[in-house]
Amino acid sequence: MSVKHALLALLEQEPMYGYQLRAEFERRTGTTWPLNVGQVYTTLTRLERDGLAVAEGEDGEGHLVYRITDGGRDEVASWFTTPVARTQPPRDELAIKLALAVTVPGVDVGTVIQQQRSATMAALQDYTRLKRRAADGTAGADGAERADLAWSLVLDSLVFGAEAEIRWLDHCEARLRRAAVEQGRDAARPTDAGTLPVGEAPARGTR
Repeated sequence: MSVKHALLALLEQEPMYGYQLRAEFERRTGTTWPLNVGQVYTTLTRLERDGLAVAEGEDGEGHLVYRITDGGRDEVASWFTTPVARTQPPRDELAIKLALAVTVPGVDVGTVIQQQRSATMAALQDYTRLKRRAADGTAGADGAERADLAWSLVLDSLVFGAEAEIRWLDHCEARLRRAAVEQGRDAARPTDAGTLPVGEAPARGTR
């Protein structure tokens, strides 16, 4: 997640101070990815260093307010129009866990899959309840409706992600079952009488 670009996109609307930026970010994403206010101010310092934002002074309550620069606006425009790269996907802990589970002796991979599926199903149910709750909410002002739409899109992403993870877990389970069946067949397959291991001579009296 690019905190830098998210903060710039918010600053493009109006100047804000750190706590405002954090509150706006979490309001629009439904606190799905909470931000530490220290992280916000560290990012603002870097944005100022890079000429993408500038501190324009304190407001009446002593908050240091930042505004976006022309360079920052160009950066935001480029971010919105540039596809998210998939060449270096983020580390997926679940994929790594299963990849190791199938290679480490003594791990019950079936149990790993079942436990994860139960957890992901529970998360999917939570996301679905949140979507229903959001859909039942009353319409507010234009800004509130846009924030609700933003949160709804984030929920859609979480729902689709959970559904895809469940399908992938089902796929992994089916692959493991097929592999177990094939290994069982290989173990039960009789040795070809006409084939001898390399370096082993035929028994005396055979042709």
